[in-house]
Amino acid sequence: MDKAQLTRKQKEFFDFIVDYKNDNDVWPTYREIADEFGYKSPNSVTQNIQALLKKGYLVKGDDEEYDIHPDHEEMLGAKAESGIPVRGLIAAGYLQEAVEADLGRITLETIFPNLDSMFALRVSGMSMKDAGIFDGDFVLLMDSDVQNGDIGAVLYNGETSLKKIYYDKNGLRLEPANDDYDTIIVEPDVFEEVRIIGKYIGHVNRSGIHRGMSRKAS
Repeated sequence: MDKAQLTRKQKEFFDFIVDYKNDNDVWPTYREIADEFGYKSPNSVTQNIQALLKKGYLVKGDDEEYDIHPDHEEMLGAKAESGIPVRGLIAAGYLQEAVEADLGRITLETIFPNLDSMFALRVSGMSMKDAGIFDGDFVLLMDSDVQNGDIGAVLYNGETSLKKIYYDKNGLRLEPANDDYDTIIVEPDVFEEVRIIGKYIGHVNRSGIHRGMSRKAS
């Protein structure tokens, strides 16, 4: 059966209880869920569980307790096994005996500790090619302050653009990383029409995940 799409908050809620079950082999209590999300009342927990039941992500068991829907049970194993296995230690100095061990897994959370604050947009165009960002890539953005010289996603005049952002006396300067494209100057008196959507922290393409580097002001 088709499942209704979860909201971002509902997905975070669902992922938390699944991850908790993977880590502890039991479902979290209402109090543990309330503490995780800062709910002041267990009613907020109940409302989220009811939403997941209604959308088909959870089901009620014979004891009237909630359980994960059979269509999603593979998540209990898949989430625990996701990531790249770390199989041991390797010397980067003097030669030494190889050490094999199960040291866990590298996940997206390992690479990006603030994963919950991130989102992605797909790039259309080549204005940032000299920064290694090409048409069709997925840029990873975070809702945080953009410093002078950082790459950021901007909404201006109803259009979005990925550019290097500079603040100076002439206004806001949006610079491409490709000489075939023009720099955009936003005059100071229309600053309020500009919205910084997010700060660039990396991008993803077929060659892998690429972390962004801070840009120095010029």
